[in-house]
Amino acid sequence: MGTTEFENIGFGSLVFNKTAMKKYLSKEAFDSWSSCVLQRKVLSSETASEIADAMKTWALEHGATHYSHWFQPLTGVTAEKHEGFMIPTDEDGFRLEFTSKELIKGEPDASSFPSGGLRSTFEARGYSAWDPTSYAFIKDRTLYIPTVFFSYSGESLDKKTPLLRSCDELNKQALRVLKILGDNESKSVTANVGAEQEYFLIRKELFNKRSDLRLCGRTLLGAPSPKGQELDDHYYGAIKPEVSKFMKDLNRALWKLGICSKTEHNEVAPAQFEMAPFFTSANRANDENQLTMEIMRRVADDHNLVCLLHEKPFAGTNGSGKHVNWSLSTDKGENLFSPGDSPKSNRRFILMLSAFLKGVDEYSELLRCSTAYSGNDLRLGGLEAPPVIISVFTGHYLESLIDSIINNSSFEFSEGSLMEAGKAVLLRIPKDLTDRNRTSAIAYTGNKFEFRMPGSSQSIASPVTYLNAIMAKELKEVADKLEGSKNLEEDLNNLIKSMLKGHRRIVFNGNGYDGQWAEEAKKRGLKNLSNTAETLPEYMSEKNIKLLTEGGIYTLTEMQGRDEVHKQKYCSVALIEAKTMIKMLHEIFTSVALFSSKISKASSMVLNSTILSEIDKESSALLKNCKALEELVEKASSFDDNCALMVFCSKELYPQMERCRKSADALERLTSSDFWPFPDYTELLFSV
Repeated sequence: MGTTEFENIGFGSLVFNKTAMKKYLSKEAFDSWSSCVLQRKVLSSETASEIADAMKTWALEHGATHYSHWFQPLTGVTAEKHEGFMIPTDEDGFRLEFTSKELIKGEPDASSFPSGGLRSTFEARGYSAWDPTSYAFIKDRTLYIPTVFFSYSGESLDKKTPLLRSCDELNKQALRVLKILGDNESKSVTANVGAEQEYFLIRKELFNKRSDLRLCGRTLLGAPSPKGQELDDHYYGAIKPEVSKFMKDLNRALWKLGICSKTEHNEVAPAQFEMAPFFTSANRANDENQLTMEIMRRVADDHNLVCLLHEKPFAGTNGSGKHVNWSLSTDKGENLFSPGDSPKSNRRFILMLSAFLKGVDEYSELLRCSTAYSGNDLRLGGLEAPPVIISVFTGHYLESLIDSIINNSSFEFSEGSLMEAGKAVLLRIPKDLTDRNRTSAIAYTGNKFEFRMPGSSQSIASPVTYLNAIMAKELKEVADKLEGSKNLEEDLNNLIKSMLKGHRRIVFNGNGYDGQWAEEAKKRGLKNLSNTAETLPEYMSEKNIKLLTEGGIYTLTEMQGRDEVHKQKYCSVALIEAKTMIKMLHEIFTSVALFSSKISKASSMVLNSTILSEIDKESSALLKNCKALEELVEKASSFDDNCALMVFCSKELYPQMERCRKSADALERLTSSDFWPFPDYTELLFSV
């Protein structure tokens, strides 16, 4: 693709970004907005009014007819209500109106969004308020304005507000630490995020024939295909023309919205792919990832495909994650997790590393909570997904450095070594500081940490909010201890040693899939929270409440509401899946009966009687299991407590669904595909 073609794409052309602002705003208004973003100040009403006028002019010139406050409720997806620019006049005409009032505040109905008890059904009023730190954009002739969402009484009802609060708290505490270390020039510290996005593509016609995919996003039934991912021939393989066309259109749509889709490739499982963007600020990265997921689905639909974002759409194959790459940088562009040329003498880097390790160790349960839901339960623990035990992979270089600090020993490690391929004609290339560990929940990858546990369908807001909040708390403790120090170097060294010694247990550079790691983790005192029902009760622990309320991330009421929403969603998903499975099982009974009837009339009765005997055996088992599942679904309606219902779903409902699946999959192997009511795994995974 030539430069001219790139220019014709119009990167960021549908975004009211800095370039657009400089064109449509006065210098004074632009500087005021820039100061607001950098120093987290409140915009003046005059500046807001000028921005509203400029935004309207820009939007109209780009074909917009409506505007929408775009927010992120606790559903985990986005919400929008469209308003027209057009206002009737007394002269039977119209005018186009969009003032600072419409820009700054909206009033969407709050009663039907999940709130965990923060709002009653009869209390409908909710407010959306403009977030000036994230760019407005145009999609489908509508100007979308990123906003926060809160109740009449002021509680946050969204995922963006806590994220913004965590960014502010992190900035505040990081600047305190930098000032202690002699940096008086940095004016802000920003959490930067790059969220890799994995997904599956299947044919729309096949998707529409399976109610489990349509209603649940994953297959509840399905015998394995004779060929899966065993040969590893899909991973990084040549991208098929049909998929390449989809990726090309996806890139163009994302680029126009200023989302720099940088990486694309085939993933491990058949029909699985990955897209990775460039890093940007945590708040914008969150907005852009929500947009990316929406646009993936839309572009796929244009190609008669369906984009599956569920964590485990197909049993027995790799699931899809959303690796959150997280780092900290100053407004001067300095990465606080960059080790530099000599990590062992880079005290700022070692301090930041120590604070991070301490924070992950102290609040590993909270990070586990941020990734705990039914879809991710199916993914975590194997097939390249990290285990549920949280540890940090540092690489052996940093591990050796950590141990030398703890033990007051000399640091002996070969720095700046080169990698050689054993061929003289090939270039020798510098060796990275660390390898990459796919079996680690959190891995240091050179100048950032990769949080590998988040699932492909979830919002990254909560994981990033907690990473920010944890780091802010640790940096606050550092600042509190070092401010006013009479012997800074000695106190700093002692503090680093204390943090590393006290939290060395969180560092693990081995194979997280090895059964011995679970035993070792137990000895270290690391928790093994195997599923959502075990994990979510940890959310409202005393230490988590203290962290998030004292840091100003949530109020206690907001935490209680989210706790209830998480449990309620888990239960709702479980019951939807169980009811969908029952529906599909009844279709199987009919289809298998028709197949049995046909072969019973065939001439080869010796062979057919054997097949019929097997079918009858598995059908009886399936009928018994299906009835048991129906009884459990009925029993679930008697629960009036989501916590108890969650445990019931985890320990009784889902295991019974697995028993049903085992029988159904056995019947699929015995039944002719001409009679089986659903597209099988071979069709689904190998038709794109």
